[in-house]
Amino acid sequence: MPENNKKSFDIHGMHCASCALTIEKNLNKAPGIKSANVNYATNKATVEFAGASDEKQVVDIVKQSGYHAMPSGELMSGHEHHGTVTAGESAKERNLFILSLALSLPIVILSMVLRDMSFTSRVVQAMLGGIVQFYVGFRFYRGTYYGLRNKTANMDTLVALGTSAAYGYSLVTTFLISGEVFFETSALLITFVILGKWLEAKAKGKAGQAIKKLMGLQAKTARVERAGEEIDIPIGEVAVGDVIIIRPGEKIPVDGQVIAGYSSVDESMISGESLPVEKNMGDFVVGATVNKTGSFKFRAEKIGADTVLAQIIAFVENAQGSKAPIQKFADTVSSYFVPAVLLIAILTFLIWFFSGASFVSALMAFTAVLVIACPCALGLATPTAIIVGTGRGAEQGILIRGGEPLQIADKINCVVFDKTGTLTSGQPAVTDILNFPPTPPPGESGEASQAQNLNLLQLAASLEKNSEHPLAEAIVNKAKAARLNFLLVDGFKAEPGMGVSGQINGHAILIGTDKFLTKNRITLPTELGRQKSRLEDEGKTVINIAIDSAAAGLVAVADTLRAEAKPVIDQLKKEKIKSVMITGDNQLTAAAIAKAAGIDIFLAEVMPEKKAEQIARLQRQGLKVAMVGDGINDAPALVSADLGIAMGRGTDIALEAGGIILVKNDLRDVVKAIKLSRLTMKKIKQNLFWALFYNSVGIPVAAFGLLKAEYAGLAMALSSVSVVLNSLWLKRKKF
Repeated sequence: MPENNKKSFDIHGMHCASCALTIEKNLNKAPGIKSANVNYATNKATVEFAGASDEKQVVDIVKQSGYHAMPSGELMSGHEHHGTVTAGESAKERNLFILSLALSLPIVILSMVLRDMSFTSRVVQAMLGGIVQFYVGFRFYRGTYYGLRNKTANMDTLVALGTSAAYGYSLVTTFLISGEVFFETSALLITFVILGKWLEAKAKGKAGQAIKKLMGLQAKTARVERAGEEIDIPIGEVAVGDVIIIRPGEKIPVDGQVIAGYSSVDESMISGESLPVEKNMGDFVVGATVNKTGSFKFRAEKIGADTVLAQIIAFVENAQGSKAPIQKFADTVSSYFVPAVLLIAILTFLIWFFSGASFVSALMAFTAVLVIACPCALGLATPTAIIVGTGRGAEQGILIRGGEPLQIADKINCVVFDKTGTLTSGQPAVTDILNFPPTPPPGESGEASQAQNLNLLQLAASLEKNSEHPLAEAIVNKAKAARLNFLLVDGFKAEPGMGVSGQINGHAILIGTDKFLTKNRITLPTELGRQKSRLEDEGKTVINIAIDSAAAGLVAVADTLRAEAKPVIDQLKKEKIKSVMITGDNQLTAAAIAKAAGIDIFLAEVMPEKKAEQIARLQRQGLKVAMVGDGINDAPALVSADLGIAMGRGTDIALEAGGIILVKNDLRDVVKAIKLSRLTMKKIKQNLFWALFYNSVGIPVAAFGLLKAEYAGLAMALSSVSVVLNSLWLKRKKF
């Protein structure tokens, strides 16, 4: 979760990666600001203050850089705020494009269709082109001015210089000297650049749809009890302690505890489980989940930014605003890119001019080089893929903390699993019930033997119902699942570390350890002893049961392997990823679970504080290690691993130890998270390659005069769009 001294700001007016780098540089050198990260793809700045936060300072610095900033809306305070930057940017670019196109078309008709080069035609073209140049294209001059103030150059500089050269030369040949005019070149160039920005804004909006979907899950109003009346209020007005009434089919507005009524709730948005969860008095309900058939009241405990949904949204927003380590390469290239292009453009003009070409040919080549090259595609390559990747993960219940965990996950070749609560259910369960004698008496059927087994369970559960031991709870739960009635127990007695005893229907029942049997002078028959050893070899805890001072049977209890554990391990093997299990349990239990899961390497009898040392040992072997644990007991190991993957519990979104959090607590999401990370990194590398390849090819083509300036502008605009669209393909990929 974000710290109190971290603030997020919406940034207006950025046109390329250089803009973001300029703002970021100015913020990072300001006193009182510990660090700042500006993301061009999300139009956001994340600022961490060294002391108390100073929003005005940030707004002022961004304004001096030539842009506008405003603190991002408080989470969950209203749906309308979220996404307004992208939506507003898209609408503005669309309107400017329509205006620019409407003014440019007459110029194209006059100059290229009718080929009317009369003075009147030129004046009309100059007037229409002037509106495009200085009204629609004002942003490029403004950006150039602030770039010079900040001692930098950006995309605005390139476009302003290129279009001004074409338009300025045309003005001169119209009013001062004879020569060709290129009003259509400057007008179309600006039109195509604006078209590209509009398409880019729309694509960026699609990339960030995951957060919008999450925001859309929230209820807008809540029905509360106040002053003895039921009233509907906006969700932002709900206070902690309010009693909220939920009727069938309604969304639960905030998090809280049921105080009256009963229902079932669809919690699939949190748990991924399609079956509704029953809710009784005292149970916790989560905001944005959907009530099904019943009605109930609950007391609001978490509102606003403290709700589970708000925490998920904050997690995803922070991730999408982060940078992957590979982004440093793109930022470094972008910082040198524009000055290098300016130099190449000037050299192009000089070479053409002094090699005997006309001034017009040299000028057009100069303009084409300026506008074909732009750092936008390079700046969008990494963040757009991260936005789509982390958003796709959030939709699947996989929360990725940012670009760095994504990049690390791509390189993972060893996954270490904690046993209890990760590979296993974390709850002891009855696995075997053996009665003595093991075969039905003569004349009795197999059904009679089965009934005897159930009776043995009924006796054990009736007695253990009075115990607080975890193994007793497993036996009681087994009896409940079999719908057995609990029998009346007289003279119940518990002996710590030994077992329990009591009278049921006049029979003396004893349940406990071997020592408990010995103390009560009860001997375990040879056959039963053999079966007991077999069960213990399988890593199970075996409980003896005696009736009237004679051994009657055994109940085996174990922390059972999750159903999805073995398929997950098999899938990791297919991905050529090594699996390791680590546990504090003894060798026998560890070996049994590892064998059942298909894990070849396991580390047993490892205390929690020593798990981190075992992780370090694997790392020294050259392995890139991911640790999968519950995020609480395994925190040291999760932190020391190259990548921590924390298994959530539906509401534990604020786990700090994990680089990735699996909200649905489903082991299959470990494989999904790694596959998603690999797909995202693949897209980032593709984007960077094509952005660099495009410029590597485009600049020489323009320099050799093989590309008209206006088409160079269109190509430049579409290069950015292509990078965003490539990232959006992640939405279609299965993992």
